[in-house]
Amino acid sequence: MARLEDIPEPTRTAVANIPCPAFETTPFVSGPPLSKRRVAIVSSAALIQRGDAPFPVGSGECRPLQRSWDSNDILVSHVSINFDRAGYQRDIDVVYPIERLKHLAIDGLIGSVANTHYTVMGSTDPAAMVESADFIAAAFKADHVDAVVLAPV
Repeated sequence: MARLEDIPEPTRTAVANIPCPAFETTPFVSGPPLSKRRVAIVSSAALIQRGDAPFPVGSGECRPLQRSWDSNDILVSHVSINFDRAGYQRDIDVVYPIERLKHLAIDGLIGSVANTHYTVMGSTDPAAMVESADFIAAAFKADHVDAVVLAPV
């Protein structure tokens, strides 16, 4: 993930001045121990399955990621030039830590891993992502997900 001070102008100022939407709900801060939680991932790497169309620039859409996908078939379509791609090129778990979650579940450190996770295009105006955020929250609620790993780029 790029540090704000490392992003060149005028992008740095534009990113720093993007208004973030306010939400009228209270965050969920209590619940079962981690060993009983169902965990999902939200990645901002604009991940796609090999052969899918990349995310359009500035897209506020979200796309599902299936737990069953082969990690060799997952590509990053994020267009920002402001982050180093070397890490995820070596290990996709840098931006989509699905294998780490599977091992945590096997070891009993988390209760279970959701079958469906989601990805968005990071560095997008938050106002354009409200519909996707609501969709992801509803999907996770329906799947009884009660913990989320945010994997930003």
